Parts: sequence; C-alpha cells; structure tokens
Amino acid sequence: MFATLTGLGLSASAGLNAYIPILVVGLLARFTDVIALPHQFAWMCNGWALTAVAVLLAAEVVLDKVAVVDHVNDAIQTFVRPAAGGAVFAASDAAARIDHSGWMVDHPWVGWALGIVVALCVHVTKAGVRPVINVGTVGVGTPFVSAAEDAMSLTMSLVALLVPALVILFLIVLVLIGWRLTRMIRKRRKRENVR
Repeated sequence: MFATLTGLGLSASAGLNAYIPILVVGLLARFTDVIALPHQFAWMCNGWALTAVAVLLAAEVVLDKVAVVDHVNDAIQTFVRPAAGGAVFAASDAAARIDHSGWMVDHPWVGWALGIVVALCVHVTKAGVRPVINVGTVGVGTPFVSAAEDAMSLTMSLVALLVPALVILFLIVLVLIGWRLTRMIRKRRKRENVR
C-alpha cells in the first residue's frame, strides 16, 4: 500500500517536473537509508547520473520560467516526464522489502505503466493550462506558476518518500487544482466563441 502511494506521489511529481523526483530519489538513496533502490535502478544514485539530472533540472527550471519557451519545453517533456514517472514509480514499487506479495516483482511492467499514466495525466493538464496562464497574464505569471509547480514537485517527492499516507491528500489537491483550471479554460473558450 505505502509503496503504491510512494510511486503515485513520485510519478505525479514527475508530471510537473521530470528531474526533481529522480534527483530526490537518487540523493536519498545515495546518502540516507530512507530508500533502497533495487539493483536495476541503482543508476539513479550514481554520481554521474545525479550530476546529469542536476544539470537537466537547472535547464528545466530556467526554460520553464520563460513564456513561449515553456511551450517548447512542455512539448519536449511530453516524452521525458511520463518516462521519468514510470521509472520512479517502478523504482519505488519494485523493492522486494516494500512489496512482500511478490506480485509486483513478477509483474514489473505494472509499476512502469501506472507511473507513465499518472505522470502523463499531470503533464497534459500542466501543458494545457500553461498557455492560458501565459496569455491571460501576458507572460508575467509564467515564472510564478512555474516556481509553484517546482515547489509542488519537490514537496510531493519528499512527502511520497517520507510520509506516503499524505500522498492521498496531495493527489486530491492536485486533481482539484487541475479540475478548476480546466473549468476556467472551458469557460474562457466558451466566452471567446460567443464573441
């Protein structure tokens, strides 16, 4: 149960920013006993991999704060974020010490699939809402929204690993935010079509 909540939280976090959950998992696995990665995911705590992910995170943080550039970044990240979501879900869920049933060990693709779907849903919502925010604020709101997404991704990654029971609350909040923003977009489009 907790492994699944951890995986859901990490993959949702990857939907907002692909590199934050990988970096958090890698750093915690390398320097603490909070998470023990299965051997097939040991690359996440390798020094070179952590450095590469940190560089990619720095680029993502900068690019995502610039209006219009963030759309190009989101288009590229359409492939990266779901893959990252699948990887962090599978890495957290595949550990035999967490899942004693053996079912996930025998069916590793399930963790990948769930992680990909969750990260893709979050990413599609994020990428769909961002143009409306950019147009509505003439690009001024872009860095603030991006910073909030990064903060949410970091917080959700840490909560997923340290207090997995709270992931349910975070996912509910994330769904409500996405639902509300989607409604706002639909209302705005409806008003524009009437004109």
